[in-house]
Amino acid sequence: MYPYIANRIQDEELMLKTIGLESVEELFKDIPQSIKVKDGLKLQKSKSELEVTNELESMANRNKNLKELVCFLGAGVYDRYIPSIIKHIIGRSEFYTSYTPYQPEISQGILQAIFEYQTMIADLTGMDTANASMYDGATACSEAAMMAVDNTRRKKIIVSKTVHPEVRRVLATYMKVHEACLIEAEENEGVTDIDHLKGLIDKDTAGVIVQNPNFFGIVEDYSEIEKVTHENKALLIMNVEPIAMALLKTPGEIGADIAVGDGQSLGNSMSFGGPHLGFMAVSAKLMRKLPGRIVGQTVDVEGKRAFVLTLQAREQHIRREKASSNICSNHSLNALAAAVYMTTLGKQGIKEVAQQSMKKAHYAYKQLIKTGKYAPLFNKPFFMEFAVKSPVDISKLNEQLLTNGILGGYDLGRDYPRYRDGSLLCVTEKRTKSEIDNLVQIMEEIV
Repeated sequence: MYPYIANRIQDEELMLKTIGLESVEELFKDIPQSIKVKDGLKLQKSKSELEVTNELESMANRNKNLKELVCFLGAGVYDRYIPSIIKHIIGRSEFYTSYTPYQPEISQGILQAIFEYQTMIADLTGMDTANASMYDGATACSEAAMMAVDNTRRKKIIVSKTVHPEVRRVLATYMKVHEACLIEAEENEGVTDIDHLKGLIDKDTAGVIVQNPNFFGIVEDYSEIEKVTHENKALLIMNVEPIAMALLKTPGEIGADIAVGDGQSLGNSMSFGGPHLGFMAVSAKLMRKLPGRIVGQTVDVEGKRAFVLTLQAREQHIRREKASSNICSNHSLNALAAAVYMTTLGKQGIKEVAQQSMKKAHYAYKQLIKTGKYAPLFNKPFFMEFAVKSPVDISKLNEQLLTNGILGGYDLGRDYPRYRDGSLLCVTEKRTKSEIDNLVQIMEEIV
């Protein structure tokens, strides 16, 4: 028999007889009748492979993609240039079919790839060590909060409202299940309200979460927050954009205990929202609390360089009831893409990507303000995202931009009602001067 061919009636009868049942329905007798589907699934008649392919392609073509649109939308997912070598490397069968390398003697390739990824993430964030890897930026941040709760034996997490709204929603879910208290510190003119945050921190605070650049694209000064956090023996968790770390102070330089973020910018496509990868890096004192995988470097019996999964006596194997996390997988293929990206570009290349993004974003910002039709929403330093006030409803503005082949900015009113006239625009290294000038001209004409 072949596992991919449906069972014949005779096969079903034989299996049922073997386990002592009369019908397939008896397998589901413990499911209450009230929640069972009684009229059958309302499915279309079966189709040929050609018909199915045509229908799926027709459905897929209803999506607008970045081959058709010029993207000025960011808010956590960024349209960056991805070197062609990345798809070539991650498409190799020894990488795209690999899972957790439990047998190091036959997994040296993927283990080395993960080790190199960890090393580069640690260097990029200025932290001591990193794991490989998390599902995405939101769950990485939530795992960091759980780590803070477990490490300090306290139950209160404070998060700034300048942290990505979706990250905060995922955090709320995790903290509820973890029986921890999540409190949001207010924002004031696009940055964390430090006085409000100070009033929230006390002896029960396990960790403080901030973002750099924050959700509005603003680069905040976290020196005062770092000081008050550590004075209260809490952990400072920083959610960061990895490319920005080439120009800004790293979490390690600021004094963070845990650095997390989404690694989509590092050679991973936007993919309509995923899959991406989350990264996590920590100070040495928290190394043994890291969830997920950690690959270490050693030597074999012949003295040759070798790689192994290290610190394994954790939640994956033993003491599961004491684990702070039960993450049991990782986005290793996405992490490999990030590793190839960082290797291909190198330190200077990543710095150039960051510089081009910043310079082009500031050019776009100045040109928009110069029109006199749009005004700055905040008067703060920013990296590659900025918010402007629009005299036109943001949804209508974006509809008009879409008809002109442009994916417009993020409507801040979705998450911040007080900024309902605000559009958050993003400019990456991919955008050209002519594309930016075209955006400015069309936005001016719309008003």
